[in-house]
Amino acid sequence: MEFGIFNAACLLPRYVEQHGASAEHDRIMDEVAFIVAADKAGFKYTWASEHHFLTEYSHLSASESFLAFCAAKTKNIHIGSGIFNITPPVNHPARIAERVAMLDHLSEGRFEFGTGRGSSTTEQKGFGIQDSELTREMVAETLPQIVRMWKDEDYSYDGKFFSMPSRNVLPKPYSKPHPAIWMAAGSPSTFDLAAELGVGVLCFGFSTPDQLTPLVARYKEKIGDCTNPVGGFVNDNVMITTTMICMEDGAKARKTFLEADSNYHLSLVFRYLDTFPKPPGVPEWPAIVPAMDAASLDSVIASGDVAVGTPDEVSKAIERYTATGADQVSFGMLSSSMSIESCEEAVETFGKYLLPTFDKDPVHSTTKQRLAAGGS
Repeated sequence: MEFGIFNAACLLPRYVEQHGASAEHDRIMDEVAFIVAADKAGFKYTWASEHHFLTEYSHLSASESFLAFCAAKTKNIHIGSGIFNITPPVNHPARIAERVAMLDHLSEGRFEFGTGRGSSTTEQKGFGIQDSELTREMVAETLPQIVRMWKDEDYSYDGKFFSMPSRNVLPKPYSKPHPAIWMAAGSPSTFDLAAELGVGVLCFGFSTPDQLTPLVARYKEKIGDCTNPVGGFVNDNVMITTTMICMEDGAKARKTFLEADSNYHLSLVFRYLDTFPKPPGVPEWPAIVPAMDAASLDSVIASGDVAVGTPDEVSKAIERYTATGADQVSFGMLSSSMSIESCEEAVETFGKYLLPTFDKDPVHSTTKQRLAAGGS
């Protein structure tokens, strides 16, 4: 099992109250500090979201700029787009190809190319996309063309959603043939599509480990049959996002979680990400999902459903995620009101006690797969 972190620059009310006029800037810089701490602790990946117009939920819009800055601040951690929106009205495919290649150069091969179509009509309609279903067709058209742009010096295309005259898209990637490709997925059909394309899965759902196991198994079965990947090699990888608060003082970890406003963030998910299926019982915004109480938290810690508590308690949750068959777990710890100091403590504690047990291979899975396919 490999480990990563997830960045979104959420700006929840409690955090704004604490930081005042500097809150937006402080939270963005918190995310940078989070990545630096994870790099020092031995985490292998960081994933930066791309969202637009989603007040409070995410203020991380220009993630290509953010990731370039973080590449210069770190040494070993792979920096990933989680995701770059590859629908042409949001980002022209040539600009995506350029950004990916440039980040690959600046990080000297540490970039991971996570792709997606966006999951909020607030974003889609802001860029003139009135029909959400069209974004599936857009991604199906653009992803193979982005790969072509990295190969063809004389590239041209005349398609449904974008066209280009003959041009040489520069620079070409530093990694050969290109960085590993991933796709955001939450539904069985998208897991299937990722396997058919030979790309990794970035799972941003809100399921328990038991609920994810059949999806991972289905992906693993199908990707084994992938003989014609969209990219230059198969990236057989599933990443799952969740939260984590690992502290030597279990009571402190519990208190940190209960005061982090995770329920408010979850409410924002269903406020904005309206292409996600909405579970029964979720109230309509501006009503908020009820906060978890201490007894309920103890129960889910004991069952291993959440990675909160002492290293031994968090280890139980990681064992359950490992049993799903997934390859990576990433932690979105600042998708809350948590302080950067608590976040850094949790990352350091996890790195000290759990990383050596669960991740014994110093080489990133994506690097191994690229090299095994004859890349460099």
